[in-house]
This record gives sequence, C-alpha cells and structure tokens, in this order.
Amino acid sequence: MTIDALASFRWLRPPYGGRGNLLGEIYCVTLLRGLDPAEVLRRFGARTSTEMSFAELDLAVSDFTMVPGGGEGGGHVGVVATGDGCAAVEPLGWSGMDDPTLARLSAGTDVVSVLRHDYACDYFHYAADGIVITAFDPTSPEHRSGADTDRLAGLMGEFGLPLEEGSDEEWDQRYDDLSEHGLARMFAMAARLTGVTFTADLLNGPLLVGAIADLPQEDVQRETP
Repeated sequence: MTIDALASFRWLRPPYGGRGNLLGEIYCVTLLRGLDPAEVLRRFGARTSTEMSFAELDLAVSDFTMVPGGGEGGGHVGVVATGDGCAAVEPLGWSGMDDPTLARLSAGTDVVSVLRHDYACDYFHYAADGIVITAFDPTSPEHRSGADTDRLAGLMGEFGLPLEEGSDEEWDQRYDDLSEHGLARMFAMAARLTGVTFTADLLNGPLLVGAIADLPQEDVQRETP
C-alpha cells in the first residue's frame, strides 16, 4: 500500500477552510451494506424522517446542542443512499460507534463506523451480524478490541496499519504517519469492507434525516431482524 492509494479520502483531512471541514472537528460516519435510508434511520431509533440538505442537518444539530452543550452528541443523523448501501452522517455525534446501536445497525449485514474527534481520539469499529468484530484507534492499531481482533489483520497490513507493538524508536517514527493518514486509512478500509465509499459529493444532495433515540432493550430485540 502506498499513500497514493488513499488519495480519494484526503478530502477528509483538508487544510483549514477546505471542503472536509464541512464535517467539523467531531463527527461519526457509518457505512452500511445493503440497507436503504429509511431502514437505517429505523435502526438509529428515529420515528420520523425529513429530507434536508447537509447545511440544514448541521443547523438542526446546532439547535439540539445548545441546551446540553454537545455532551449528548448531535442528536440527529442524515442518511444518503450510495451504491449498494448507505452512508449515515452524524455531525457532532458518535451514536454509530455505541455497541447497542452497532448491534442493531449491523444485523444481517456489514457495518463500519468511523469516529473523528479532534479533542479525544479517532476510532474505527467493524461490526457484522450484530457483533463488533474489530475496533481500534488508528494511531495505535496494535491495541484492538472486539470478538475477533485478528479478523482484519490482512486488510490492516495492506493499508499500512501495524498489528504489533514496536520499540519506542519505531513508535516515534510511525506515529506521524498514523496520525496524518489514519482517517484516510479507516475510510479506505470501510469502503473495502462494506462496498460503500464515502465521498464529498454525498454531502451535496438531500439526506434523509431523523432524530436519534435510545431504544429500550425489548424494542431492540423485537425490531432487529
């Protein structure tokens, strides 16, 4: 793998004022194979939906965060169909990486959730059939969690993510690379795993937007196929 193989995803970490800054400093993007936007919203717990532009979604999120100050996420998710699946975008949110939500989202399919968080850490979750398979921080991919932490070993190696700890000197040498290109690596892996590629153009069209809701456990069991 060369850095050029990540060119399609460089827009996600642009210079200040670049297109990728539309997403802000905190966001979660969940890519799902084989589902339509209405079904994705249902699995997020949304009871109603409205078509919005990305700017309108951003405004709805801003209004939601005014009271709790952002500590409860953005409260909304916008979903757009692409290829054989969907991309779900949460400005200022992270519900897509929560285990109960991932269990619902991934029932009967493959899902990758990518968290961008400038004040904490970025994170990658791959789930399938209701189970989180592998999760990791792209700056320390040797520390993985999930039901099968080696399931993605070949793919991680292909995209330049080390699987084992190195010496202090090796860590110093590779940290800059992992930090600079970790976001692109996560989205490149997500595209391979789900067949859904997250592009800047997806933010141009209307999204189907709904309010995220925590579902009681009995509803999760009843609604998840």
